[in-house]
Amino acid sequence: MEKIELEISDIAPSGSTSGAYALVLSEVNGKRKLPIVIGGHEAQAIAIELEKMTPSRPLTHDLFKTFAHSYGIKVDEIIIYNLLEGIFFARIITNLDGKKAEIDSRTSDAVAIAVRFNCPIYCYDFILDAAGVNAEDVEVEKATEEYFDSEESDSQSPTDASVMSVDELENELNIAIEREDYERASMLRDEIQKRSSE
Repeated sequence: MEKIELEISDIAPSGSTSGAYALVLSEVNGKRKLPIVIGGHEAQAIAIELEKMTPSRPLTHDLFKTFAHSYGIKVDEIIIYNLLEGIFFARIITNLDGKKAEIDSRTSDAVAIAVRFNCPIYCYDFILDAAGVNAEDVEVEKATEEYFDSEESDSQSPTDASVMSVDELENELNIAIEREDYERASMLRDEIQKRSSE
C-alpha cells in the first residue's frame, strides 16, 4: 500500500447537518481531496491551532502536547489507515529515544495533534481511491454534502426515538457510538433510561 501525504485545505460547516463540519485534506502532490465529517468541538480544536489562537485554558490536545514534550516524546506522523462504513481510522506514530509506538485515535483528534506537533498527515492510496474526490471533476462542497446526506439516510432522525422499541433504541445506540455520533448516542441513552424508569 502506498502512503500519500495530505495537508489541511479547509474546514467548512455542513449546510445540511447541524453542528457538523467537513475537514478537507488535500493530496500534497496530486489533485484529490479527502472530506472527513467531524464534530464542532473537533473542528474548533483544529482551527484554534491553525489560527495560532491561545485559549485561556489548555485544550485536551494542548495537554497531550505538553505531556509529550515534558517526557521527550515526539510525534513523527499521523496515518489514516482504514475506512470502514464511512468511518475513518487513524494512528498517531510516536517516538521516544528511537522507540516507536502507534496509538489508535479518532481521525479528528489525530489531525488536531498533527497541527500542534507540525508533523505530516498520511493516508493509504486505497482510502483516497474510495473516499477522495478529484478537485477538477467535482466541487468538494457538493461531494461533502452528498456524504453527509448518505450518512443521514443510514440512521433515523432523533425525533424517531419516541416511536422505537427499546431493542431498536439499543441497536441505534450501538450504531451511534460506532459512528462516534455522541450527541445522538446521548439522546438515545436518555430515552432508554426514561423508558426503564416508567
